[in-house]
Amino acid sequence: MQHFPIFLDTAGRRIALAGGGEAALAKLRLLLKTQAELHVYTETPAAEIRTWASEGRLHLHTRTLCADDLRDAVLVYGATEDAAEDARVATLARARGVLVNIVDNLERSAFITPAIVDRDPVTVAIGTEGAAPVLARTIKRDLEERLPASLGLLARLGKAFRSKADALPMGRVRRDFWSAFYFGSGPKAAPAGDAAVNAALDAELALHLAADDRPGHVHFVGAGPGDPDLLTLKARKALDEADVVIHDRLVPQPILELARREAILLAVGKEGFGPSTPQTDIDALLVEHGLAGAQVVRLKSGDAAIFGRLDEELAAVEAAGIGCTIVPGITAASAAAAQIGQSLTARGRNSELRIVTGHDVTGFADQDWAALARPGAVAAVYMGKRASRFLQGRLLMHGADGDTPVTIVENASRPESRIIPSRLSSLAEDMTREATRGPAVMLLGLSPRDVPATLSHPDTQLKEHA
Repeated sequence: MQHFPIFLDTAGRRIALAGGGEAALAKLRLLLKTQAELHVYTETPAAEIRTWASEGRLHLHTRTLCADDLRDAVLVYGATEDAAEDARVATLARARGVLVNIVDNLERSAFITPAIVDRDPVTVAIGTEGAAPVLARTIKRDLEERLPASLGLLARLGKAFRSKADALPMGRVRRDFWSAFYFGSGPKAAPAGDAAVNAALDAELALHLAADDRPGHVHFVGAGPGDPDLLTLKARKALDEADVVIHDRLVPQPILELARREAILLAVGKEGFGPSTPQTDIDALLVEHGLAGAQVVRLKSGDAAIFGRLDEELAAVEAAGIGCTIVPGITAASAAAAQIGQSLTARGRNSELRIVTGHDVTGFADQDWAALARPGAVAAVYMGKRASRFLQGRLLMHGADGDTPVTIVENASRPESRIIPSRLSSLAEDMTREATRGPAVMLLGLSPRDVPATLSHPDTQLKEHA
């Protein structure tokens, strides 16, 4: 991020603009919405600028801008549409230490003006680092269609009501009040005007003051294989409302960033044959925050019900009398199969799918090897990287064909994903040679085919072996 987005208080502060043509008019139409003291410097002002000056909306100086004009200025705009003159304005501004924007010249600008959706006092700013103004305008148009004109009214009256809302305790109770107003009673009352909205605020406050505090709740949420776009809508809603997020090691940062900014994030990573947070500690955290009245999201990679020790955590939460909800997620096997362009089941090939783990709490996990070794069998092996030689040996011992395809998909669905085709006879060697670092799923009985771009992540590397 080159340009850091902030909202600058311009009330009563001087903003200088050099220019009097179309570029100046475009900037002034936006700047006139502020409470700034606007000073325009041009020898050839457009008729609209003269009109705004006569109405007292800005100060017009029919000359070029000079250094003394920048005294006490907070921002300067160069909009003369003359490269040499705009460069002079930029030099003057920098000498005075004033932030300057040169229209259509990103290199000479210390700041850029974003596309703005105005629902005063609600303001949405859209920036593209100057790379794609057309894209910013398209996003602006879409947001303007989605955000009702009444949003400004609700925000304005809500702002005036904040001192009364302070009667509610800080935290989730107060957030629930504002959520109920902005997304429930407020929009219903808005068509009737200010008085109706104020009445809705009073009624909502009385309701929340009288109501018992909402009890804590634990949401067991599947984060999916790592691509934020594969999160379910229910998962995103839970993250948006969470007070506490207790997450696995494999949940990537882009998904954690979807949590409410004020939420407490607690990492409770586990790694096979490596450092792990004891399960009893995880259970204790869930109970502690749930009993304290928090909305807790237990965020597990993939699907919470597949090798996620969900039963143990459910038992701990239920024993403490805390309510809970399970939100399924897309499991890694589904993402991996989609990425190699294959179906996990196929008529005439396999009528069942096995999902197995390479190891459990006691070490390498034993399986129904005879069933897995049958021709046409398909299985997804989770947490199998260190167990690859063990799996290979057991399957070959039980009669599996050494040419059985095995596809390893590392970091399924993520930008850094890799597809590694292998065969059972060379599985252990291929795993050692490839040195996978991220989470990997082995798809026994499936080989990658020419993957359509719509199925595979665009950055996926397909590594073919001789």
